[in-house]
Amino acid sequence: MTLPDANENGAPPAPIQAGVVRAVGTIGLATLTSRILGFVRDMVVARAFGAGPITDAFFVAFRIPNLFRRLLAEGALSTAFIPVFAEYLTTRPRDEFNRMVRAVAGALTLTLCLVSALGALLAPWIVGVMAPGFSSVPEQLGLATTLTRLMFPYLVFVGLAALAMGVLNTHHRFFTSALGPAVLNVGIIVSVLALAPHLRVSVLALAVGVLMGGVGQFVIQLPEVRRAGVPLLPSAELSHPALGRVSRLLGPAVFGLAAVQLTVFVNALLASLLAAGSISFLYYADRVVEFPLGVFGIAVASASLPVMAEQAARRDLGGFTQTLNFALRLSCFVAIPASVGLWLLRQPITRLLFERGRFGPDDTQATAWALGFYALGLTAFSGARIVAQAFYALGDARTPVWVGIGAVGLNVGFALAFMEPFAHGGLALATSASATVNLLALLCLVRRRLGPLGGGRIMASLARVGVATAAMAAWCGLLLRGWPAEATRGIEAAWLVVVIGGAIGVYATASLLLRGEEGPALLALARRQGRKLPSGREG
Repeated sequence: MTLPDANENGAPPAPIQAGVVRAVGTIGLATLTSRILGFVRDMVVARAFGAGPITDAFFVAFRIPNLFRRLLAEGALSTAFIPVFAEYLTTRPRDEFNRMVRAVAGALTLTLCLVSALGALLAPWIVGVMAPGFSSVPEQLGLATTLTRLMFPYLVFVGLAALAMGVLNTHHRFFTSALGPAVLNVGIIVSVLALAPHLRVSVLALAVGVLMGGVGQFVIQLPEVRRAGVPLLPSAELSHPALGRVSRLLGPAVFGLAAVQLTVFVNALLASLLAAGSISFLYYADRVVEFPLGVFGIAVASASLPVMAEQAARRDLGGFTQTLNFALRLSCFVAIPASVGLWLLRQPITRLLFERGRFGPDDTQATAWALGFYALGLTAFSGARIVAQAFYALGDARTPVWVGIGAVGLNVGFALAFMEPFAHGGLALATSASATVNLLALLCLVRRRLGPLGGGRIMASLARVGVATAAMAAWCGLLLRGWPAEATRGIEAAWLVVVIGGAIGVYATASLLLRGEEGPALLALARRQGRKLPSGREG
């Protein structure tokens, strides 16, 4: 598989831009589907089981295999697989690529089965460490242990799903693999609705749903993998040289993700020292900001990794740099106005999403306070993920991990400094501030490695985005002045749709008038036109 070279002015060729943008749209659509189903899942679970000791047992039990999934089976494995897969697919015969995939499948299956068996065996001890309070309620401890044992095999299936995702993404096939989390949500929803009423211990339906979802995440990708001509039948070739390369990338990636989980733990610990409800305010605010980040920010990073990995394998560092440049500009084109929009509309968005039942106006104010500070870091969250993927594509997993660990330390320091003047909002601000430092450090290091990144093009794009965002902010500010007082939720929802829809229209119009290339690229995606995208020539 070969890619066209960068054109004379240093811009990535139009087919590469088009491929990245199409992949972003594909992944974003699948992620949007998953996020919507996630809200449905939460409502179904809440309706069926409420909140109490039984659901506490499930959430503790699911947290354990889910932590292993985050550390091993999804983010870390995909970043370890794709650079190695891309190098084999680009530079080796097809038979050698297929042999390598089978060897990785064999080693992965063996490792995950051993981890799952060990986890099931140690379940009582693990639950005791994760939820020491359960020891005083033997029935709850026993239920959590049973649920943990039932759900540990989920790790095997989600790990194999990550392998299939790596294969498909390397072949620039994104939609089916990106649907994995949606399939998990469907599995839980179906199991709760169809199975829970017929079980003596109804909460076991949740564990069955998790297993169904794990199997589904893997199985749904198999037809696409077969069409790509890749066998996933595991082999026992545990001495294959690719396994060492995957392991060298996997170790630092797991370590880096563990550091991220440590940040979440420390923030929760610090929030527990603040006013009651602080942890919940941060959780709800994070759920809102994760929506645009997951639908677009992470989609750009996921879409650009296979392209950059192929270019790195071909030693096309010029094309690699331009792809990174385009991905950063595309990310900023969406993240900056989304950040400003979330800041301006944080209160009506929070009120519309959450203010009902026991979640009152004071809770809305407190959650919106955190949301505004989280929104400040949206561009940094997205950009740092893209630059980190560039290092992974180059086969360097250590640099982003060490930078990320430094950012974790900064986050703790910022949190201790900000939590007194800003309460729980200070913890959100600390997260955004450390993410910004993380992005700047990664940019400096990747520039040192690759040379100039096309900073002039990025700054010109940021200037256009800034002007268009200012026009959008003026629209939002104008309509916020006329926000209907004492309105029903229906009227508020309609008004918010008008504000957000108009803001998108103002921003898109201003961007097109300023003749940036990112807007036409996304417009071409929306229209599904077959024409070439702008090549990005500088005027």
